[in-house]
This record gives sequence, structure tokens and C-alpha cells, in this order.
Amino acid sequence: MNIDSALVRELAELLAETGLSEIEVEEGDTKIRVSRQLVQQMAATVAPAYAPAAAPAPAAAAAPVEAAPAAAPVDAVKSPMVGTVYLAPEPGAADFISVGKTVKAGDVLLIVEAMKVMNQIVAPKAGTITQILVDNQQPVEFDQPLVVIA
Repeated sequence: MNIDSALVRELAELLAETGLSEIEVEEGDTKIRVSRQLVQQMAATVAPAYAPAAAPAPAAAAAPVEAAPAAAPVDAVKSPMVGTVYLAPEPGAADFISVGKTVKAGDVLLIVEAMKVMNQIVAPKAGTITQILVDNQQPVEFDQPLVVIA
């Protein structure tokens, strides 16, 4: 079997960029699957359990703060795909939007890069940007809230 190592490297880079744990490509009789273990994330989750006895009080105080971002507004513009968010058209350029900016339906809000393709995410309605729920170059998941337009 002749394996295209450049393709395998590209798939591995895509896993790292998007935060996915596995990707599979099939062409004819050839199938390539690249996967990675999420040991780092599990270790980060387990680590607080081994904190000193004095640490639980601050951790308990931080828990409500972590829960707040999960309750994103229902009317938020959501990501149509898994990818990486870019708030500006190119590095060093001004962001497409900012909190308080008025937009009209069809205006570009941000870009989600997926598989080396830049996908413009546009405003579904006119209004004012009240919240930007993502950071530049942040990986996003499908249906993740990105921006709130009121």
C-alpha cells in the first residue's frame, strides 16, 4: 500500500487546529484514518481533584462563573461548522464587528475556517452587536453561539 505521508500530516494538522479527536478520508479502495488521544484534556479535568484541601473553597466560588457562559442567548448567530474563528479579514486588519456596531442583514460578522476554506458568516438580520462570544483564532464547534445581534 502506498500512503501519502503529506496527506496524513495535513490531516494531523487539521486535528490539532480544530480540536477534533479523529478524521477519516476515503478515496476508492484507500481509506486513511487519523486519530489522537485527548489525554491532555482529561488530565486537566482530573488535576483539580488532587488540589490541596484549601483549594476547594475558591474552586466552588469559580463554579458559578464557569456555568454562566454556557447559557448563551437563544437568538445568537451560531457556527454552521467546526473550524477556527477569525474576527478580521486578515492578520493586522480591523475586526469585522465590535460590540455596539450596527449591522444589516448580509453583513460579514466573522470568518470560520474549515479545511483551509474561509467561510464568511453573515448577519441573518439587521441590528446592533450586543455580544461577541468567541475570540480571534478560537476553535469552534458546530452550532456554537458566536455573536448576539439585538
